Amino acid sequence: MSENFEARRRAASRKAGLRKALTYLGLSVWAVVVLFPFYWMVLTSLKSYGAYNSEHTPQFFTLQPTLENYREAFTAVPLGGYLLNTLIFSLITTAAMVVVSTLAAYAFARLEFRGKNLLFGAFLSLMMIPSELVVITNYVTITNLDLRNTFTGLILPSITSIFYIYLLKESFEQVPDELYRAAKVDGTSDLKYLWKVLIPICRPTIVTVTILKLIECWNSYVWPRLVTDDQAYLLVSNGIQQIREEGFGRENIPAMMAAVVVISVPLVALFLAFRNKIMEGASRGGIKG
Repeated sequence: MSENFEARRRAASRKAGLRKALTYLGLSVWAVVVLFPFYWMVLTSLKSYGAYNSEHTPQFFTLQPTLENYREAFTAVPLGGYLLNTLIFSLITTAAMVVVSTLAAYAFARLEFRGKNLLFGAFLSLMMIPSELVVITNYVTITNLDLRNTFTGLILPSITSIFYIYLLKESFEQVPDELYRAAKVDGTSDLKYLWKVLIPICRPTIVTVTILKLIECWNSYVWPRLVTDDQAYLLVSNGIQQIREEGFGRENIPAMMAAVVVISVPLVALFLAFRNKIMEGASRGGIKG
């Protein structure tokens, strides 16, 4: 009897080990598929223009890496200016959006006022409006205010987000109501309660919103393309097109890849640095109770 039990245990252990091995194998293959474009981008950026064009078949490594393409990326075009513009736009927009969304989410989560549920439902319904219609409306408004080719025109339409308000509201509502009532009994103001209690408790969600908004701003393309045609206000997403057309030309692929690597590195580093907070914040926002 004990021998049969031991045999079944060993068979189950082998099946579990095989299942785990197959899982890791599948994940490894998928990781290679996902990461290969990034590897190819970096590899191409380290090849000289002549070496790249002399390859009759693609080479998956290089024995003579060079950083000349990175030097050209900063000298042939104002890539540093594009990066600075994008940094200013991303930081100011994200900071303003976090403040506005946090205050709005707090109002919907904790304050009581007439028509709150109706107003929040109307807010959510706005998410069903095609983004193209919003872009057109914003473009007409910014143009009428004579804010084209300004940071104000770039930033204003992006300082609020219905989705992030909803995400923060759900996170705030997970904090027990007893804390709010106890704070009000002690004479704590709503802003102080928000700053001292809700924000520390819900920090993972706020960090997630901040990182996602930064990534969104950094990758923004359509809106900056519409409201800026002055090179002094171009962001990296639009500047990369200028680089292709006026900087390196359409044939200098290694230099183009170097510019793309420079643009991509801040986002990759940001995500890797805060990946745990992003996962924690996303899970908190998706669990009620």
